[in-house]
Amino acid sequence: MKRTWWKEAVVYQVYWRSFYDSNGDGVGDLQGVIEKLDYIQHLGVDVIWLNPCYESPDKDNGYDISNYYAIMEKAGTMKTWETLLDEVHKRDMKLIMDLVVNHTSDQHPWFIESRSSRDNPKRDWYIWRDKPNNWRSYFTPSAWEYDELTGQYYFHSFAVEQPDLNWKNPEVRQEIYKMMRFWLDKGIDGFRLDAIALLAKPEGFPDAADPNDIRYLTNNPGLHEYLREMHEQVFQYYDIFTVGEVAFVSPEEGLKYVAEDRRELNALFHFEVCDEMPNWEPLRFKNIQRRWYDVLWGKGWNSQFLNNHDHTRQVTRYGNDKEYRVESAKLLGTMLHTLPGTPYIYQGEEIGMTGVRFPSIDDYNDIAMKNKYEEEIAKGRDPQEVLESLQPLSRDNSRTPMQWDDSPNAGFTTGTPWIKVNPNYKEINVKQALQDQNSVYYYYQKLIQLRKENPVMVYGTFHDYTENEPYIYAYTRELDDVRWLIVLNHCDHANDYELPVSLAAYKREVVLGNYPDIQENGSVLHMRPHEARIYRLI
Repeated sequence: MKRTWWKEAVVYQVYWRSFYDSNGDGVGDLQGVIEKLDYIQHLGVDVIWLNPCYESPDKDNGYDISNYYAIMEKAGTMKTWETLLDEVHKRDMKLIMDLVVNHTSDQHPWFIESRSSRDNPKRDWYIWRDKPNNWRSYFTPSAWEYDELTGQYYFHSFAVEQPDLNWKNPEVRQEIYKMMRFWLDKGIDGFRLDAIALLAKPEGFPDAADPNDIRYLTNNPGLHEYLREMHEQVFQYYDIFTVGEVAFVSPEEGLKYVAEDRRELNALFHFEVCDEMPNWEPLRFKNIQRRWYDVLWGKGWNSQFLNNHDHTRQVTRYGNDKEYRVESAKLLGTMLHTLPGTPYIYQGEEIGMTGVRFPSIDDYNDIAMKNKYEEEIAKGRDPQEVLESLQPLSRDNSRTPMQWDDSPNAGFTTGTPWIKVNPNYKEINVKQALQDQNSVYYYYQKLIQLRKENPVMVYGTFHDYTENEPYIYAYTRELDDVRWLIVLNHCDHANDYELPVSLAAYKREVVLGNYPDIQENGSVLHMRPHEARIYRLI
C-alpha cells in the first residue's frame, strides 16, 4: 500500500465559533484558535480542520459563503487568518479548510447578478426553472424558491438562502478552481469538501416517486467527471489532503471517489453511521466496517468518526454519558483510532464533552432543526412533543462552547455566548482534564502517540472476530510480523470473552487499556462495562 503523510495523520476539527472567544463578543474567532494552538499541539494531532470562516451572512453558520476571498468579520481578518496558518505550520501541524462549492449565499455577488434579470450573463451560474418539481431540500419542504423579480424558481439543496451553483456551466467550474488555487497558493494543506456529492443534478429534474427520500440529490451522473477535472486542474499540483463529505453511498460507490487510480479525492466521509444509524447498533456497525474495509482496503482511504459539528456528541449518542462517561469516551476513542482509516477528533471529544437538551426551541440556533420544528408545528403537532423528538439529533448538541474551565461560560467568553454553554461545564472541562492523569484527554494523547509510533495502526490489515457478538467487538490489525488485538465491551454490564483458538495461542502484552488493571484467566477475558484493551500478540 502506498504510504502518505495524510494516511498517518490524526485530524482535529475546530468549529471556531464555539472554540474560544478572544474579544468578548460571545463568538469564538480565529485569534482564539491561535491562542489555543499549544493545547491542540499538546494533544499530538497532525492536522487541523477549520470550519468555514469565509465572508458570510451566517444563516447556516458559515456554510453560506458570500465572498470566497474574504474572512467573516466575526472570525477576524485575513491578516489574522494568515497568522493562524503560520502558527499552525510553526508547530509542525497542517491546516485544511472547509470549503463549500455546491452552493453559495444568496448574498454572493454571483447570485445577486444571476437573479437581477433573465438575460444576465450570470443567470446560468445558478439553476432556474419556470416550474418546480416535487423535490424537498435538506432543510425545507421544497428545494425551489420563487423569485418575484424574474418570475422563476431557483434551486437550493439546503436553506432558501443557499442557492446551488450550476456545475454544468464551465465558467462556474473555472471560477471555483481559480478560488481553490488562491487558498492553496497561500499555503493551506488541503480541503474538506462540503456536500461534494451534490454537484451534479439529474438531467431534466424529474419528479421523485418519494420526495422525502432525498437520495436523488446526490451521486448523479457527471459528478465524477467534475471531480476528475478538479483534480487535474488543481489538486494534482499540490501536496495536499482532500476529503469529501459524501452522503448516501455504498462502499462500491464510495470507492469511485477515493480509488487512487481514479485521481479524484484522497478520502471521504460516508454517513452509514452518523446519518443512517441514529442509535448504537453493534451488529450493524460491525457490518458497515467490514463492508467498507473489504471494498476500500488497498485501493482507497476511509475516515473514522462518530461525531462532528453536524452530529450529536459521540459519548451521548453511542456511549453512556452518565455513570460510564469516562470509560465510554475512552472506549469510543480506542475504537476510532484502531479501525482502518483516518481518525477525526471533534473539539471537546478529547475531554468527553456531552450533548445537551435545552428547554426551549428559542435556545437553539440550528437552522435545520428550527425549520423542521416550524414544519411539524404547522401540521398541528404538539410543540413540546416536536421539541423532544428533535433534541437528540439536533446539530446544536455538538455546537455548544468548548468547556475550558469551571469559570462563568466555561472560560469560553467574557461576554454572552452565541449559544448557551452545556450546564455540566463545572465538572467537564479542559482544566480538570489536564490535572487528572487518568482523564479522557491523556488517554487520547496516548492513542495518538501509539499511532505515530506503530504503523500497524495505520497500514495493518483488519479482521473482525466477533461479527455476531452483540456486545464484544474484537478485531486484529496485522502488518508484517506485528499483530495487535483490540477488544471492546461496548455496553453497561460486564462480559466474558473467550478468545478463539487462533488468538489464544499467542502471548499477550497489554499496550493500552481504559481500566487501571486487567482481569483475565487464560483465554478468557473478563471485560468490565465499557472496557477497552489493546494487546500486542507475541
